[in-house]
Amino acid sequence: MNQDINTPFGRISPKVSLFPIYYLMFIYGFVYIIPYGKNLIGVSWFDWLRSEDGPLEWLQFFEYTLASLFAFRIYLGRKKKKEINSLFWLLIALLSLLVAGEEISWGERLTGLGIASISELNVQGETNFHNLPFFHNYLLDPVFEIGCIFLGWFGWRKFKRIDAFPPKEMSLYFLFVALFYFYFDISWASTTEQIRNDQEIFEFLLSTGIFLHCFGNLRKTIKSP
Repeated sequence: MNQDINTPFGRISPKVSLFPIYYLMFIYGFVYIIPYGKNLIGVSWFDWLRSEDGPLEWLQFFEYTLASLFAFRIYLGRKKKKEINSLFWLLIALLSLLVAGEEISWGERLTGLGIASISELNVQGETNFHNLPFFHNYLLDPVFEIGCIFLGWFGWRKFKRIDAFPPKEMSLYFLFVALFYFYFDISWASTTEQIRNDQEIFEFLLSTGIFLHCFGNLRKTIKSP
């Protein structure tokens, strides 16, 4: 698809999808300043979007769920299921399903039913594992940073034959997330006040990148004989 951009200074031909840039411009340049949110829903529209259990988090749940189904379908459509490419698609399916479950605390947010032994230890008091103290305090952010750098740069650069890794065109979906978490952690360790936690806004890019990657490859799988 032609993504050429005509400007007064000439034509720009980006080699990556620009949706993440447009999305962040829309969120911070438009949604951020929309008035009357507190009058209608009690908080600003921006805070509503980025809130825990808010619309962006639920969209992430649906995207990860669909991505898991798509990746499973891709894996089942492979003739050589034991080759490395097929196994990575299976891994993506399993990890996407895991993340989807974690997003809604394995149904606790829908049913109110959870596991007390886990929720009592959980930072948010819910039945999920990524908010257990050790993982939440020491591993969660590094996992996001390293994982997104791999998906947004290292994977397609070093393992070009493995189509289970997102291509170069989707780099920004992941690199912006890595940049946010890196800057968030650095600001915590610096002498200035820690930056605002807009993790849901950036994590939506990650889930969308995974979803689009799986959906695009599913279409190729269906079209191929």
